Amino acid sequence: MRAVTWQGTEHVSVETVPDPTIQQPTDALIRVTSTAICGSDLHLYEVLGPFMSPGDIIGHEPMGIVEEVGAEVRSVRPGDRVVVPFTISCGQCAMCRQGLPSQCETTQVTEHGSGAALLGYSKLYGQVPGGQAEYLRVPFADYGLMPVGTELPDDTYLFLSDILPTAWQAVQYAGVPEHRSLAVLGLGPVGQLAARIGQHLGARVFGVDPVPERRAMAARHGIEVLDLAEGAVGEIREHTQGRGPDAVIDAVGMEAQGSPMAGLAQTIAGRLPDAIARPVMERAGVDRLAALHTAIDLVRRGGTVSLAGVYGGAASPMPLLTMFDKQLQLRMGQCNVRVWTDALLPLVEDPEDPLGVGDLVTHRLPLDEAPVGYDLFQRKHDGCIKVVLDPTIASAPAVP
Repeated sequence: MRAVTWQGTEHVSVETVPDPTIQQPTDALIRVTSTAICGSDLHLYEVLGPFMSPGDIIGHEPMGIVEEVGAEVRSVRPGDRVVVPFTISCGQCAMCRQGLPSQCETTQVTEHGSGAALLGYSKLYGQVPGGQAEYLRVPFADYGLMPVGTELPDDTYLFLSDILPTAWQAVQYAGVPEHRSLAVLGLGPVGQLAARIGQHLGARVFGVDPVPERRAMAARHGIEVLDLAEGAVGEIREHTQGRGPDAVIDAVGMEAQGSPMAGLAQTIAGRLPDAIARPVMERAGVDRLAALHTAIDLVRRGGTVSLAGVYGGAASPMPLLTMFDKQLQLRMGQCNVRVWTDALLPLVEDPEDPLGVGDLVTHRLPLDEAPVGYDLFQRKHDGCIKVVLDPTIASAPAVP
């Protein structure tokens, strides 16, 4: 089969690799029909090279058709159309039963002190082959796979694999609808959806991003948008009686600009030999924290900061004095996908599209053009906000 493989920092390629097979009786094999590039994939592309191996199959936002199931799989059968969550969870352990499948005790990557294994996401999370491929093996298929209807296009359902439940969890952790004003920092795919969800649940939502195309997309959905400039914090405060919003979602994470030294440290660590870089990142990694510090500054006293953006630093400095003085709540964590999908499925199937999932994809490319998609997404060129790869269509022939 053809699959997107990691080959080095800022280098992915589409290669022919062996087809996956059933390895456990709880597995299923999926023929992938759509698979997206996530902002978290850029962390592998740019920063987390020390935890990758050349040839690793990446990607964790797939959906498709069940081709084969293991002997113990009961909830799906060949021919079913399914969405595949990015977390690999058993559904039976103590963590899964408590609504924390992202901490699944059956698939925890104890070697690295990590939570549940993830599709296509480095040694830190199990080095499981990912979903930017023509076919995918899905462990614990009975719990993970989400059967969906056959009438609506893939884009209706695809984002249930990751970014839509991630955005929903971020808004729930932010305390909406109890909190009636919400700022979302970063209007990439997760930030776009978080802003729309917050508005859907009744909040007044401010969206902050330096990229004009992202602000324009959010504005189409009624979000009050601001550029990422010094005046943004003050302007939002003016609209919230001088206090700041009740809650702030940081949808940026370690991609945040504004911390040159941390950015340099990330870059250097990402290019060191793996044996040196891994302990540096595991024990002394420092993130770019501009977005998180802005969230802490902006939120009202007694408010909530919800982290949807991924951070990877082990020694990132936090303004604990300010956080304590402002009596803040801080919520975060890998998304517990299957906890939220039952609530989200009727919303994505609603003909009114209340969350605007039909207005997110800006680029659709054949699987073989994944390197182009990664470059566009990383550089935010050509108005790129969300890239979907289609393994079912061929690339255009090269021009001689």
